[in-house]
Amino acid sequence: MSDLHPERRNFYGRIHGKTLRQSQKAYLSEDLDSLRPRGITWDENPDRTPLDPAALFGGKDIWLEVGFGGGEHMVAMAARYRDVGIIGCEPFVNGVAMLLGKIRAAGVTNVAVHPGDARDLMDVLPEASVAKAFLNYPDPWPKARHHRRRFVTPDHLLPLHRVMKPGAEFRVASDIPDYIRQTLEEGPKAGFTLVSEGPDAWEDWHSTRYEQKALREGRAPHYVTFRR
Repeated sequence: MSDLHPERRNFYGRIHGKTLRQSQKAYLSEDLDSLRPRGITWDENPDRTPLDPAALFGGKDIWLEVGFGGGEHMVAMAARYRDVGIIGCEPFVNGVAMLLGKIRAAGVTNVAVHPGDARDLMDVLPEASVAKAFLNYPDPWPKARHHRRRFVTPDHLLPLHRVMKPGAEFRVASDIPDYIRQTLEEGPKAGFTLVSEGPDAWEDWHSTRYEQKALREGRAPHYVTFRR
């Protein structure tokens, strides 16, 4: 568990984008509070007391999606697998608003939303509490000097490994060859075992807006599966 306060923890992604529509502002004001787990932020939990996983989803298996983007994949998984609970982490407010709209439209109830850094959630999740994790089309940080900002670094992968159950599956999807290279290098160093990697998606894969953009621009998706 990390004792690194967010004031001393670098965060490099965007928080805000273009102006939200009125409907998106409504989702944030009306829906987010009831979907946001308590005890994750440092203001609410300065002692970093571990969460009770059973209290989140009534004892269901917990899945984690890091950086859910517009929420397409997360909502599709929640609708398909209603016997699990899915926590999504995303600090980008516009993405959170898009997800909330999709949650409302789909009527899924087995979801929770942390509108912030996934590391803050991993700080307070108990060891071996996550049954599956997803990292779909993360920010590629293409410049070499920025590769340390990628999620697939020890600062993120070691905490993720800690909170995942033995045998749990960790999926990564990206269209950036160098991101895949780093993923394949760093995953095993953090304790993950490579199961498969290549151009074939998972049977239950739900494509995201970022993948569709990559395909339009001629970049090939790549899919990696690890086991904890």
